[in-house]
Amino acid sequence: MLSAWWMLMLGLWAGQPEPKLQPPDLLPPVPAGQKWRLIWHDEFEGRQLDRTKWDIPEGPRRDAFWTARAVQLNGKGHLVIRVFEEAGKYYDACVRTRGKFEHTFGFYVARIQLQRQPGHWSAFWLYTDSVNKIGNEGRDGTEIDIMEKPWLDERVNHALHWDGYGKHHRSAVRVSKVPDIMEGFHTFALDWRPEEYVFYIDGKEVWRTRAGGICQVPLYIKLSDEVAFGGWAGDIRKARLPDQFLVDYVRVYELVDAQTGQPVYKPQPLSP
Repeated sequence: MLSAWWMLMLGLWAGQPEPKLQPPDLLPPVPAGQKWRLIWHDEFEGRQLDRTKWDIPEGPRRDAFWTARAVQLNGKGHLVIRVFEEAGKYYDACVRTRGKFEHTFGFYVARIQLQRQPGHWSAFWLYTDSVNKIGNEGRDGTEIDIMEKPWLDERVNHALHWDGYGKHHRSAVRVSKVPDIMEGFHTFALDWRPEEYVFYIDGKEVWRTRAGGICQVPLYIKLSDEVAFGGWAGDIRKARLPDQFLVDYVRVYELVDAQTGQPVYKPQPLSP
């Protein structure tokens, strides 16, 4: 059986129009002769998570346990990632496209409604295991945190991490402020090109950076919740649970030649 991604690509190659998705995305402007092409997406329709697109890791994570029991679709077009407590233990979840969709460059966007309780944080990010390689800065692998939301106020965290998580670890961080971010749905996006990252909230640029030398290798998508007994998100033991955050959609666009359909950008060679 063909995956939804392959069916989409075959349709595009056959000259069929791209799907008309709602709501439409505010895409960055592009030079003449180029266009954005949708190459992967999930609108979270139906009642079951599409496991051809997503993997759900299981096991201990920080002060909780990641479990598929914390993942569901609500039948209204939303992915729901919950945090709950049972017998003194806390559970939440992560979904990821590892081994299913891994890509280099593009415009990545998710429409999210945030959690309401302290002690845990939602995140939309890109990752690869080669983040742990030392040398070449982030060109051989960067954790890109398009959005992390540990605070229940107007702040949103964006970050890059490379060269592992030990003594060689490097990072760059930006905190944005959006007054109404805790109300309703908002889009969080990244325009990742070979020479630059540009971060957006609700179609407005909030950070432009070249930190880490710009990742040149494929990354996979993660939507996750993290639980802690203290720290930047507060203490989960003070939360009224269950709590949750919702994801309306995740979409990935690639910049292509308008005539040939070929990708505009190719990864640059890494140093030996």
